[in-house]
Amino acid sequence: MIHQFYPIDEVLPALTDAVTRSANVVLHAPPGAGKTTRVPLALLNVISAEQGRIIMLEPRRIAAVSAARWMAHLFGETVGETIGYAIRFDRKVSKRTRIEVVTEGILTRRIQSDPLLEGVAMVIFDEFHERSIHADLALALCLDVQRILREDLSLLVMSATLDSGPIAELLGGAPVITSQSKAFPVEERYFPAQSGTYPVMQIVDVTTRALRETEGDLLVFLPGSGEIRRVAEQLAPFCSGKDVEIHPLYGDLPFAEQERAIMPSQKRKVVLATNIAETSLTIEGVRVVIDSGLTRRLQHDPSTGMNRLVTVSVSRAAAEQRRGRAGRLGPGVCYRLYSRHTFTGMLPFSPPEIMTADLSPLALELAVWGVREPQQLSWLDLPQLLPWESARKLLFDLHAIDRAGCTTETGKAMARLPLHPRLARLIIHAMKQKVPKLGVDIAALLSERDILRKPSGRADVCEPDITERLQVLAAWRAGGAERTDIDSFALQAVDRTSYQLCRLLRVSADRADAVHDHDMIARLLLAAYPDRLGKKRDDGEGRFLLSQGRGVRLSAACSLGSSEYLIALVLNAGEKTEGTIHLACPLNEDIVRAECSGHIETVRHVVWDNRSQRVQASVEERIGAIVLTNKPFRPSDDEVIPIVCQVIADNPDLLSYSAEAEQLRGRVALMRRYFPAESWPDLSLTASASTSAEWIAPFLSGVRSADQLRRLNLATALKSRLSREQKRQLDERAPMLLQVPSGSRVAIDYASHECPVLAVKLQEMFGCADTPTVAEGRAKVLLHLLSPARRPVQITQDLKTFWNSSYFDVRKELRGRYPKHPWPDDPWNALPTMRVKPREG
Repeated sequence: MIHQFYPIDEVLPALTDAVTRSANVVLHAPPGAGKTTRVPLALLNVISAEQGRIIMLEPRRIAAVSAARWMAHLFGETVGETIGYAIRFDRKVSKRTRIEVVTEGILTRRIQSDPLLEGVAMVIFDEFHERSIHADLALALCLDVQRILREDLSLLVMSATLDSGPIAELLGGAPVITSQSKAFPVEERYFPAQSGTYPVMQIVDVTTRALRETEGDLLVFLPGSGEIRRVAEQLAPFCSGKDVEIHPLYGDLPFAEQERAIMPSQKRKVVLATNIAETSLTIEGVRVVIDSGLTRRLQHDPSTGMNRLVTVSVSRAAAEQRRGRAGRLGPGVCYRLYSRHTFTGMLPFSPPEIMTADLSPLALELAVWGVREPQQLSWLDLPQLLPWESARKLLFDLHAIDRAGCTTETGKAMARLPLHPRLARLIIHAMKQKVPKLGVDIAALLSERDILRKPSGRADVCEPDITERLQVLAAWRAGGAERTDIDSFALQAVDRTSYQLCRLLRVSADRADAVHDHDMIARLLLAAYPDRLGKKRDDGEGRFLLSQGRGVRLSAACSLGSSEYLIALVLNAGEKTEGTIHLACPLNEDIVRAECSGHIETVRHVVWDNRSQRVQASVEERIGAIVLTNKPFRPSDDEVIPIVCQVIADNPDLLSYSAEAEQLRGRVALMRRYFPAESWPDLSLTASASTSAEWIAPFLSGVRSADQLRRLNLATALKSRLSREQKRQLDERAPMLLQVPSGSRVAIDYASHECPVLAVKLQEMFGCADTPTVAEGRAKVLLHLLSPARRPVQITQDLKTFWNSSYFDVRKELRGRYPKHPWPDDPWNALPTMRVKPREG
């Protein structure tokens, strides 16, 4: 075994001792300490082959393979003997393997297929500070296995920047081994962007400066592959003829290209990388780091089911990780393209992926594990409720789980495929439709980078139709693809993924399912993206409404813009209200109806139209927010009456109360005032409007408009609120007519004033001393004593005082004006009359 000193070596004795004493251990060591390759090898001294294998989880394929190869080199062997690895579609292990480096999906799949983890003594979680959702899930499953099935299973969590306290607590109070040793010193140089400076040009300027000022290879951190390509284009003229190589490094790059970027070279290298290079990956020869301070992150919006790709500042921990890359092999320099103030203002750590990512893959894994709610497992950060419910809804729509949250047979088959649940559902459906190769090719296209290259800065000119890509793939395989916009690396990756999936499914890779069967392509995609069905909107070509309610638009002016329906496959929620479709599939309504028959709802809409002031009724066929058809119909009273009652409650003025109705309201109000202990209904305008559903509903049969409402007999409707006994009492206590001394029966007005009003000619009340009453004598009427012209000459509730005083003033004023009517000097003894004086002689 080759011996070489690493900073981590100082704590290896303490670490191996902790591992022998405790089932779970946390190792905290700074970047570049050597923990990825030195720790597993050291543990071989305390974990025997009889106890089992050591599995180490690495977040990325290139890091897993690189770590395995380096450990094998130190051990003096080739990969696949004592040290092996397993990544997606590639595994190099043997019966002799004692350390197996795996990527995240591989570990999860192994735990699901073998919950006992037979033959495994320890699981190491490397780079746990990255907090990938897969690492969180794998740790939660391992803790469950340890708690229920395997008390002897050991877990080691290794981190460069994470606060060790919470993870140690999660691991049951695990001991924390901390390496204080640091890598080589790194000089920091700050170059904040000048106002108006284009970021790419600033990076190019600082990179050329670093090439002049420093020695060794350069590692330049950029947010994404687009920036990498643009910087590479700008750097190429400067590096030409200077013995300097430019190497891109990002996740979608072909694996061979990634390996070329990290291997030693005879020339000086400039490696343009995304955050893939922040991890345990060692890039030979790097002495200089240039940090843009930016990263690109996929944020999932559970309310829309869409992802948004955002460029954000890195955390301080990530910035320190990047800086540390310059000091792994010797003293180095870090150029930071931001100010020291910006650095101190960065978030301490990046948010865990479990808080921002699409949770549907995790939800499917938990369902297969038999967990219906995430609270049943142990997490450093519990998945949030809204994203969790959104993920469960998608799985239900994909037929992966039932309403109880249990996995279906389809869901179990989906979980066995190393794909997102959508793409796994697509392949399962393709197998059922007997076009497995077509399904595999579509899934491969959707899981890899786009095979059609977009012109720099012109994403709007790339045709978003997936059927075109299937045809390009078929032509390329036949040797006939001669387009200039083809990304050959991406095509190779798609073909390789398709081949590996065919092997996994035992489908012939040479099988040729028709790529020109557009209807079948649409059927397969609709099974995987039921929530991404879109219907063309009327407000402009290329704009669609998705079944989940979000408005989207095509990224390019293309033939799909005239399609009535499409399936939005690759979406960016964007910063604005509308999402952008980058890849889609057109389809017709027949396919929609055939494939979505279980999702089509018939909805009857009965609404009040304020413009026409009447009820409008239509019956819709719809899938979510998408309306397939809309036809008018005649609604029943049962459908209309609740709507009209609500309209009345909101707009009381729509009711027109007749004089009879107003009288009834006043009479009942009097009963409520003088007999409060009795249950008289509140017939006030406000109360009547708010309780219209209780009293007016039986009288709304056939009513469909405001005009019909105004013609309703509200007196009858209001009276229906009274019991038979109340109606009898009302007639007794608040009579409509009152007999006055002249013998006339005079109507009482209950509606116009606070108290009942009796308007009667003065002469008909002669000799009456007591003011008339109602409500069993509790309420005096308000007398309006009228002149012969029926105009009030006195308003009073004290008739006795009137006869004794004011009467004489009235007599003096009016007897000359109305000489034919009696105006006696003594009203107390005069006969009450409604007639004029008889003629004399």
